[in-house]
Amino acid sequence: MSTPSDTATVAPDGAPAPDSPAGPRGAESAKVRPGDRVFWGLSAGSGLVVLILMASIAFFLIYRAIDALSANQANFLTYEAWQPDAEVPMFGIAALAFHTLVTAIIAMIVAVPIAVSIALFITFYAPRKLATGLAYVIDILAAVPSIVYGLWGVFFLAPHMTGLTLWLDKWFGWTYILSYQPDNMPNNRSDFTAGIVLAIMILPIVAALSREVFQQVPRTNIEAAYALGATRWEMVKMAVLPFGRPGIVSASILGLGRALGETMAVAYILSAVYEINWRITESGGITFASNIALKYGEAGGVGMGALIASGMVLFLITLIVNSIAQAILRRGMVKDR
Repeated sequence: MSTPSDTATVAPDGAPAPDSPAGPRGAESAKVRPGDRVFWGLSAGSGLVVLILMASIAFFLIYRAIDALSANQANFLTYEAWQPDAEVPMFGIAALAFHTLVTAIIAMIVAVPIAVSIALFITFYAPRKLATGLAYVIDILAAVPSIVYGLWGVFFLAPHMTGLTLWLDKWFGWTYILSYQPDNMPNNRSDFTAGIVLAIMILPIVAALSREVFQQVPRTNIEAAYALGATRWEMVKMAVLPFGRPGIVSASILGLGRALGETMAVAYILSAVYEINWRITESGGITFASNIALKYGEAGGVGMGALIASGMVLFLITLIVNSIAQAILRRGMVKDR
């Protein structure tokens, strides 16, 4: 026979009494547990450290770039040439920004569809042994140093791109960006070749992260799609892709970040030409990262500040791209609700 001390006190309406363990006092005591306080403090502190680091990087870049920007006699945003250490300093980021964005966009257009398709094949189509081997190869490709990709692009890929370049000019030259105007045979040291190399570099990253996302799709969603009579592709379209869309976007943005900031692979392929050329199969120019790497050793006082100013612009571009991606993700999540 139970006594009143053995049971929780219950109010007349069936809710726990105020002084019972399950009542408000019990809930209040559960909220202030030391473990929760420690975890909250560590989480908040980690987020604060990230914000402080980003703010300190931005402050450093602005502080070191102010003198060079003040000495610059050209429009920093629209001028194409790069002569910061001349008697009259004149430099701009127009060509740098153009070639950085063009090569990164080419890389994304080529890499993302292939990477997502590889991830889907490994997760839902390939036999187990084949899927394990392919996943291992993809992970190995992600660990290859960028300088190796650059050497491969210069000595193997570029010489074998001539046929593709002329084919694109023949059938898609009317688009202007794929036309090839010089009379000599193309050397393929172009934005198009650099974009292909960057695509190969970021493909393993996007594929590996997308594969991890697809593996987290709830089994009940997959079985429900099959129960409705869906084929495997229809199951992927209805259950897998909607669930994995945020992860695909995040993986793509991570790959884009590497493409924007890649240095040596692009420096080996592109020439140090500071001009804008909209024909992507002709000789390309130079990007932010490769310009910093090539000019760092010979830069003077103003030149060093100019390089830091260009790095500041690349930093801002990366922040803007990530902000746009986050906005797209939030908008998609709101629509799904």
